Amino acid sequence: MTRDVQPLYFARSIQTLEAAARAAFPQLELMERAGLAAAQRAREMLGANGGAVLVLAGPGNNGGDAFVVARYLRGWFYRVDVVFTGEATRLPVDAQKALHALQQQRGAVLLQDMPAQPQYDLVVDGLFGTGLSRALDARYLNLIAQVETLGAPVLALDVPSGINADTGQVMGSALRAQHTISFIALKPGLLTLDGPDYRGELTLDTLGIEAQQFARADGYAISAAHLRGALPPRLKNSHKGTFGSVAVIGGSKGMMGATLLAGRAALHGGAGRVYIGLLAPLRPAVDFVQPELMLRSAEEALRIPGPLCVVIGPGMGTGEDAHELMRNAALVEYPLIIDADALNVIAQDSSLQRTLLTRRAATLLTPHPAEAARLLGIDNAAVQSNRVDSAQRIASRFRAHVVLKGVGSVCATPDGKWFINASGNPGLASAGMGDVLAGLLGALLAQGAEPEQALLAGVHLHGLAADMLVGRDVGPRGLTASELILELRQLINIH
Repeated sequence: MTRDVQPLYFARSIQTLEAAARAAFPQLELMERAGLAAAQRAREMLGANGGAVLVLAGPGNNGGDAFVVARYLRGWFYRVDVVFTGEATRLPVDAQKALHALQQQRGAVLLQDMPAQPQYDLVVDGLFGTGLSRALDARYLNLIAQVETLGAPVLALDVPSGINADTGQVMGSALRAQHTISFIALKPGLLTLDGPDYRGELTLDTLGIEAQQFARADGYAISAAHLRGALPPRLKNSHKGTFGSVAVIGGSKGMMGATLLAGRAALHGGAGRVYIGLLAPLRPAVDFVQPELMLRSAEEALRIPGPLCVVIGPGMGTGEDAHELMRNAALVEYPLIIDADALNVIAQDSSLQRTLLTRRAATLLTPHPAEAARLLGIDNAAVQSNRVDSAQRIASRFRAHVVLKGVGSVCATPDGKWFINASGNPGLASAGMGDVLAGLLGALLAQGAEPEQALLAGVHLHGLAADMLVGRDVGPRGLTASELILELRQLINIH
């Protein structure tokens, strides 16, 4: 990975690299650096007119960071109240030192509970950092509820309290921050599930540590760096055959729109030719919106000679004809993207699952959480409770490249790598968006991108197109899949 690709670390790995960094550079005062960085961010949020600050300090090292923040803010003449929810004698060593330094300041007082009738201009959240793995007890649930009534902006240290740093789950309740400053490296839970809704604006301060020097990254955040090389520049001496063909298979009665959207996305994504294979017995002869698409029966489209990429599932249904079509598609010697109803067909058919394991060409699966639950034989809540693990399990079980769609889509590869995508917005929560992604992935594979390249680039561009549109006040409400397709074409030619 290049240096401009952002590594992600689970909580246990953060502890490992912190220990390694301290051993290598004993002079590093990580808590002091973290507290100073957060205090400077707090001062920026407060502005030049001063203000009153409530600092919440928890029972661990996150509380130690909070003590340092309080000390600096008090030194800069802000009015600071500190609510400490732990016991001084049970604090980790560094946190005890930070508490002692704060108590040396004149007038520094620790409160055990919220003061009566408080008014604050900022709340600094240092209750829990990366170590939270169980639901909050009644005391913390009550404290969070009290803070929410203040109406003051919240600056979270490392992770908003109540959010699981590894999964993004809300552990009973969580503080909703306007800004989160994460230390050393980013955590997966900040990028997926509920994390993005609770973290607010996100910044990273590495505290002077190059994380990957001390511990191998667990995963990576998808960024523009992953777009490089996915689509090389086009030579002048080329033709439509140079850029491959895509067959999009699906389109049962009443659901042909999904198949056409995927086909249009493949065409605008740069595929040289796109065939639409429809299951519906009464199918149109031409798509008058996109007459470049070549409409066939589903079986005819599946038999078109390559070089080809097959996208199967949009609007396909789950009837017996869909099962038969999926069994035939599993045997093709081309890259195969399995989407929508085709995923549900696979989940119902163990023999088909075994066939997929024998494929030599690449297989890409694009489930949303409910489809992922069917593939794994678990419920939706279990999938969402650990999205990274769920995506990895599907990739391993089906020997496939996988994108588990949703907030912070998780991409996983058969060799165990995983990535989280941070582009995209709620405008993508509308009909047809998944069909567009499937078609785009087909176009990238048809043009020669490697499976991992195609997956990461396609997922990132899909979200980025929505971000670009919303940036021009197109959505998020009412943003349509058809609008997204044209934006994708523009982005592909920029990158």
